[in-house]
Amino acid sequence: MTVVVGLPTDERRRAALHLAALLARSAGEDLAVCTVVPEPWPPGMARIDAEYHEHLDRSAADALDRARELTPPDVHAAFEVVRARSVPAGLLDAAERHSATVIALGSSASGILGRVAFGSVADRLLHSSPVPVALAPRGFRCRPDARVTRVTAAFGAAEGSTDLVIAAAGVAAQVGAALRVASFAVRPRTPLTAGIGSRAEATVVQEWSTDVEKAQHAALAQVGQLPAVPRSLDAVIAHGTDWEEALEDLAWTDGDVLMVGSSAAGPIARVFLGSRSSKIVRNSPVPVVAVPRGRVAELADEAELGA
Repeated sequence: MTVVVGLPTDERRRAALHLAALLARSAGEDLAVCTVVPEPWPPGMARIDAEYHEHLDRSAADALDRARELTPPDVHAAFEVVRARSVPAGLLDAAERHSATVIALGSSASGILGRVAFGSVADRLLHSSPVPVALAPRGFRCRPDARVTRVTAAFGAAEGSTDLVIAAAGVAAQVGAALRVASFAVRPRTPLTAGIGSRAEATVVQEWSTDVEKAQHAALAQVGQLPAVPRSLDAVIAHGTDWEEALEDLAWTDGDVLMVGSSAAGPIARVFLGSRSSKIVRNSPVPVVAVPRGRVAELADEAELGA
């Protein structure tokens, strides 16, 4: 199996390669480092178009040469130029040809340093990819020998959330990592003049937290019955007045990866982030893997079977 890397030609390449190498090394997989260039115009077009494509080819070759220098020697990698009508289409084609387990991308160069930011390619793949999509925070770096040490599953106690926990447990067990189940209680600050309304909101949040905690432990009880169990199990509820604060309420360390599932409103075979998942991803200080619902179900089945 293979981790496909969408290689940009700018500063994002280093973050994408670091994330891809981390995932490949942890899972014992290969890398397919791909840079996508537009398909050439039909013969007979103006010479200026031919020169433009020659320039793109040279830029792609230079990007791959730099990627070779940056790729750790302990990870087997292939490097290729993919011709396609668009970058997302080219990466999806490469993922299919390589039977990819995940497509790894960097964040937008215009995003906040240390946070995940969607560029146009990531945004398109997060709405159309049948393969999980991994996103590195802007500026992401890791040690040359780094491995995934903990998988955090974003848990909302809604239908399908337990499958995500079991899927994450299977992945964590496979790579020898710990599992953490995390839920997020986001409660905007209430004006001091709200009076009794503030106390009522606090009561609702407390009741929600109690229900979610029970659901978390029920999910972890199922994980404990799996043929292969992660190195350790934990559950936590993070609080904040906004999503950034809630994500920061969790303790993060090197080797952490956050796993989120697709919205139930989206197609089962494609990644489709709902508003809640999108906010979690955009405020994550660690790499995020977004998984289509169909793939979540497959991973959960594999974990239950010990595959």
